[in-house]
Amino acid sequence: MAQRTALYEKHLAAGGKIVDFAGWDMPIHYGSQIEEHHTVRNSAGVFDVSHMTVIDFKGAATREFLQYLLANDVGKLNTPGKALYSCMLNERGGVIDDLITYYMQDNWYRMVVNAATREKDLAWINRQAAPFAIEITERAELAMLAVQGPEARDKVHAVMGGTINAARELAPFFAAQCADIFIARTGYTGEDGYEIILPAGKASGLWDQLLAAGVKPIGLGARDTLRLEAGMNLYGQDMDETTTPLESGLAWTVAWQPAERRFIGRPALEQQREAGVQRKLVGLVLLDRGVLRSHQKVFVSNAGEGETTSGSFAPTLNCSIAFARVPAQTGNECEVEIRNKKLRAKIVKPPFVRFGKSCID
Repeated sequence: MAQRTALYEKHLAAGGKIVDFAGWDMPIHYGSQIEEHHTVRNSAGVFDVSHMTVIDFKGAATREFLQYLLANDVGKLNTPGKALYSCMLNERGGVIDDLITYYMQDNWYRMVVNAATREKDLAWINRQAAPFAIEITERAELAMLAVQGPEARDKVHAVMGGTINAARELAPFFAAQCADIFIARTGYTGEDGYEIILPAGKASGLWDQLLAAGVKPIGLGARDTLRLEAGMNLYGQDMDETTTPLESGLAWTVAWQPAERRFIGRPALEQQREAGVQRKLVGLVLLDRGVLRSHQKVFVSNAGEGETTSGSFAPTLNCSIAFARVPAQTGNECEVEIRNKKLRAKIVKPPFVRFGKSCID
């Protein structure tokens, strides 16, 4: 039987179409995925992301451990609440998961990892932590709501009032703990907003308040098209344990300095960088009529072949876009095989959309 979040009955009441997602009963949409997409781009929407896994790390050696565990360097985090996006790698440099880590205090860091990778992430983390004297706690009693869109922050403050005063001055990619509510100015849509972690027993009340304030419920379908337009990778499609950050558009998340920091996967990445990365992840905009999907063959003149990793119709742009892993020598154009036809596509650098505006020429 699939797991259910504390908001499952709320999804049913709102007309949510429930599907299985990584072993969870989750809403894919509430009637129209495209309308929900535009709602987040133009006003404010709320997502139930309580299926995500929240992990707290505590102890004097926590920073040292996370500097070893992650490809990005938590040593850069010196201000309480600061967040860091990183990949967690295996010894071959392959991506076990991508995640966000928050520095709250010198002996307390919070990590949010993907739902589909929960079991392997926890097993890997606990195995690597064995030599370190730290406490690792999965916070399964918490729920998580993402409120996103140009009106999202104002709507949240109107609903939650003084209980989250500390969040009013948050800069992007910072978080604050307000009593038993953890609020972060982060998201997965390319819009401003908050991700709110709170006791599961309080989630339904906040959900009702947000909907009463005009925030619309948004399903995982729109979350996927929003993140794709925003140029954000999806684990399991755009990268996995067989690909490294250097060939997944995530080289910027690898902290090479300080040179003496040894993190899991570093020797493999250094070897790949020295030899020359043979593949890269790029953005595609389809020029001919059709729809880009994952696992479509890509043909690059004088360079070879590649494959789309994520693809969809982009409601904000009214065209079809995708990520594709292609030979490193690939230039500005390619062809994609769709229903046995080769269609023209332009290669661009993501993001495709940022804060509701097109980023492509």
